[in-house]
Amino acid sequence: MGTTIQPFLDELASDAPAPGGGSAGATVGAMGAALVSMVCNLTIGKEKFAPVEAELKEVLAKSEALRAELTQLVVDDTEAFNMVMAAFRRPKETDTEKEARREAIQAATKQATLVPLATARACAGVIELSRVAAEKGNPNAASDAGAAASCAQAGLKAAALNVLINLPSIKDEAFVATHQAELDQILVKQALAEEVYELVKSKL
Repeated sequence: MGTTIQPFLDELASDAPAPGGGSAGATVGAMGAALVSMVCNLTIGKEKFAPVEAELKEVLAKSEALRAELTQLVVDDTEAFNMVMAAFRRPKETDTEKEARREAIQAATKQATLVPLATARACAGVIELSRVAAEKGNPNAASDAGAAASCAQAGLKAAALNVLINLPSIKDEAFVATHQAELDQILVKQALAEEVYELVKSKL
């Protein structure tokens, strides 16, 4: 496992500005989703958990979908940042070039906001699933359900910071208001992550 994640960690640690916190948030969110899937897989197919099998199969399908989405968002976040940098490098000699550059920067910054917002949204989904995993999954894997919630919460918070750093640069007030409001709603899920953590602690 170390050999697979090592190149990414080396890139993250380097002086390159991307991948950065946004990609890291998506990575840790994907880890949370994978842990939810683990709890489900350790529960499904065991006779003593037959009453919750159908529900955990649904949770597993959702957690795997979120894992795939968050894995893609790791890449998307780096690409969005690179788009912003490319926009800033555009020529600005003439008025036409200046205007085109301004528009490109605004469009790229919006995209660099939407990607971490999607990460935050997906991480909130993982937190919700972790609660079901903690409540109904194999109790021998309860700590993994708690770890899932904690990973997803860390991913959500990291993604939120990447949204918040971009919003002030965006001139479109309606865009800012809409996506700030959505982020505020998503951040409420932090409390649920804490509840899951405490629930799991009480079971150990």
